Amino acid sequence: MPASPAPTPPRSSRRIDALDLARGAALAAMAAYHGLWDLGFLQLTPQNFALTPAGRLAAHGIAGAFLLLVGVGLVLANGDGVRWRPFALRLARIGGAALLITLATWIAFPQSYIFFGILHCIAVSSVLGLPFVFLPAPVTALAAALVLAAPHVVVHPLLDAPELYFLGLGRGLPDTNDWVPLFPWFGMVLAGIALARIARPALTGSWLARWQARNAVARGAAFAGRHSLAVYLVHQPALLALFTGLVTLTGPHPKAGLAGFRKDYVGNCTRTGGEAQACRIAARCTADALQREGLWGSGKPYSAEERARAQGLSQLCYEAAEGTATPP
Repeated sequence: MPASPAPTPPRSSRRIDALDLARGAALAAMAAYHGLWDLGFLQLTPQNFALTPAGRLAAHGIAGAFLLLVGVGLVLANGDGVRWRPFALRLARIGGAALLITLATWIAFPQSYIFFGILHCIAVSSVLGLPFVFLPAPVTALAAALVLAAPHVVVHPLLDAPELYFLGLGRGLPDTNDWVPLFPWFGMVLAGIALARIARPALTGSWLARWQARNAVARGAAFAGRHSLAVYLVHQPALLALFTGLVTLTGPHPKAGLAGFRKDYVGNCTRTGGEAQACRIAARCTADALQREGLWGSGKPYSAEERARAQGLSQLCYEAAEGTATPP
């Protein structure tokens, strides 16, 4: 008599608090970054520190953490077989939210709306990554490395078409407030899948899988991680509303835009034949003169008279930097 097959172990319905906590921590980092961006956008800080090299590096780290967790979550949810209904519902929620963000930003920021941001990337990567959940981990790890490297090695004029910006393989950079193209970012999802495939046997039954958030901070972070999509959708409008109210009370920072003005001034000055050192001196002089004359930070376009005054101040500053005039 043939032996009956061993029963399939039941799926555990309990979420892993440690994973939710990790998502919550990534959400907190993202909210901090977006808050920094909002402060710069509304000119509450001297410059938009979110757009500095350090700020961009932080943004890449945060996005990478989210996408790595997407890959881990795909394995934990579907590693014993695809749960089609939960997978389809999750995909519909994320895809719908991505379309909502595209529509909202197209209305609010038509010149830089989000056409392929983090949610778009998560939705598409979830579909593309599902088959890799069942492939050997080394194969998935190799695919991850290839996807991560692709933008540095794949070059073809056809990939520069704006319609293919979502791939991330062209040389152009789109004007958008959030851009997370498939290459290289799908590679982080694949890396998460490979990591989870390798670590899952050891994770099962471990203290990390059994750990529960008990203190208020951990419980709050885990709760946010369980509802990460809702938190993601709500936090940026809330921050913008808060800081917009603040700037109406305080006004912009007195040095807001100063660094960018000097950089642009020097660039324009040297392109038109100015000597670099004189251009840098003239940039500082012009900014100081504009502030002193009340021509800085109004946020309104110059009138013809104000424009003529500003140009005259700039000319005097450059002549003073060359030593041919007295600074204004």
